Amino acid sequence: MTLSNQLTNSSSPYLLQHADNPVNWYPWGEEALQRAVKEGKPIFLSIGYAACHWCHVMAHESFEDPAIARIMNDSFINIKVDREERPDIDSIYMAAVVSLTGQGGWPLSVFLTPDQKPFFGGTYFPPVPRYNMPAFRDVLLGVAKAWDEQKDRLMDSGDKIVAHIQQSVSVPNQSRGLSDSTLDRAADLLLENYDWKHGGWGSAPKFPQPMTIEFLLRRATRGDQDSLKIATHALDSMAQGGMYDLIGGGFARYSTDNNWEVPHFEKMLYDNAQLASVYLHAYLITGTKLFQEVSEGILQFVSRELTHPDGGFYSSLDADSEGEEGKFYLWTEDEIRDVIDDPFKVEFLLAAYGFTKKGNFEGKTIPRRILSDQQLSEKFGLNEKEISTHLQGLSLQLLQMRNTKVRPATDDKVLLSWNALMNLAFSSFGRYSGDKQYADMATRNLNFLLSNMQKDNRLFRSWRSGVANQPAYLEDYAALILALLNHYHTDPNPRWYRQAVTLIDSMIEHFYDPGQGLFYDTPNDHEELLIRPLDLQDNATPSGNSLAAYALLLVSAYEGDGKLRDMAVSMFENLSIMVEKYPTGFGIWLCAMDLAQNPLREIALLGDLQDKCLTALTNILWSKYRPGVIAAISQYPPPPGSPALLENRKLLNGAPTAYVCENFICQQPINDALQFGDLLA
Repeated sequence: MTLSNQLTNSSSPYLLQHADNPVNWYPWGEEALQRAVKEGKPIFLSIGYAACHWCHVMAHESFEDPAIARIMNDSFINIKVDREERPDIDSIYMAAVVSLTGQGGWPLSVFLTPDQKPFFGGTYFPPVPRYNMPAFRDVLLGVAKAWDEQKDRLMDSGDKIVAHIQQSVSVPNQSRGLSDSTLDRAADLLLENYDWKHGGWGSAPKFPQPMTIEFLLRRATRGDQDSLKIATHALDSMAQGGMYDLIGGGFARYSTDNNWEVPHFEKMLYDNAQLASVYLHAYLITGTKLFQEVSEGILQFVSRELTHPDGGFYSSLDADSEGEEGKFYLWTEDEIRDVIDDPFKVEFLLAAYGFTKKGNFEGKTIPRRILSDQQLSEKFGLNEKEISTHLQGLSLQLLQMRNTKVRPATDDKVLLSWNALMNLAFSSFGRYSGDKQYADMATRNLNFLLSNMQKDNRLFRSWRSGVANQPAYLEDYAALILALLNHYHTDPNPRWYRQAVTLIDSMIEHFYDPGQGLFYDTPNDHEELLIRPLDLQDNATPSGNSLAAYALLLVSAYEGDGKLRDMAVSMFENLSIMVEKYPTGFGIWLCAMDLAQNPLREIALLGDLQDKCLTALTNILWSKYRPGVIAAISQYPPPPGSPALLENRKLLNGAPTAYVCENFICQQPINDALQFGDLLA
């Protein structure tokens, strides 16, 4: 009989995956930490997440092995952490492992003193020596022996590592101040290092870099053709399939090769949120239909496979199904012939998506767009519309067949910041396309978040099965503020704006450090950890500080509050050199700096919200991607709680009226939509 350990009542699907391990796992908390102190045992800290393939591998190989579990239980206090619920713990101990080994990743395996100081660690350890790595059993025995015989040396090592981590999170004191040249140098470096053969930056494993692409698209709206070429080339390269799921929509986390062909199959909400937004923005700038289709394909995937009935968005889909990585997404040529009856359509699909007997991954095929529309037209005698119709219909047939297979596991917890990023995409797509279903999804999602993950103007990080837990982090506050402000553009109900302003006050109160001019990742009443993390770099998700800077700039513009703007600009002061040197690590910072450096248009539209003339003005406003614009659209007179931007605005001739302003200095009010378009241009 299998005995459950201390993870049985956890809310995290990742922790629950380990609840029946023979390892006596504890969640992070007082019980485990105090037991380590009382018994004088070192802590083995294992950090991962539910969709992590190598986390599953190490679990099956080691944590399910009774002999290895016996060593762990005898010599260590064993703690499991879901990095998605506890990014603070993950960031602290990831920094430790990187300082020890020069690299990090998940599963993260760290050995700590009873007072939580790391002294040894790594990532995945195999059950036997392989990949130039020691066996996990040998690591355990070696650490246990060292603890018994050289405890003082390990304690001293822990002190030194903590000192190094504290230094690594200190704010850099090097700046030449923010200027246009900062952004130009960053863009030049992105151009210089761009991979024109495959698209993107760097070599395998290749990550999609949506924040970097967003910065380039913003420059493109002001006529920077080099930035536009890079951004659209990257987006086009990734859209051809492989990492992008041509059958069901959505992106995998990264590509294991340079050509975006073989993904690491897990699908994360945060990647798809950011990619849906940049593909939409690229479509609005270029009119390229493929970009619109990819953006909408992501939203349809999330709606279908990652949405709670009440409106929250789930965190991820696993890479594995039936114990095999990617099995759910792989095809054989025989399967295609079984699903599709028409021989012509079979040959068309095989040619379009590269299905072959040999396959492109372990004898099977990951669908990838092999022939362009023009090549398909020449080969099969079809026009562009017929090609599109065939591909959509055939992909739907394959999707229906695929849905009969054993699905990858879903991590069904709802994370606040990730939901806010996804909300940005749904709300924006609904606003720009005029398709109400997407705007309604965004409204439902915000209602879910505000109802279930907020109490007394304080937010919670995670929700699952009706229970919210874990105080929210800076990134949660800042991302939700941005989602609320963005949705205020889509649905001009002042409740969204009022909620954003309330939360920005709470964010400043609980996270801001006036001495450093930056925000901590954890609130001032958070549990005491080894250090109080302050992360500046944008990684797979934006840093809380970059999101906060962007939010401060927007609210300052709505309210005419120079103090908020000064707070945001001061955040840039110590970062300019880092941003110039490592632009792919500071994508949202670059977007925030771009917003601060370039003229910001403040648009006030007032009148009867049902009036066709106001609708015409609104349609002009959202006919293009205008990242340098904020808008307040309101019934006249504006209701209480509306932005200061709407104060003392009168209707011109009693009709719906537009005000176009910069720094609260406005052009003459107008009623005419064509004139309004000319002013925006």
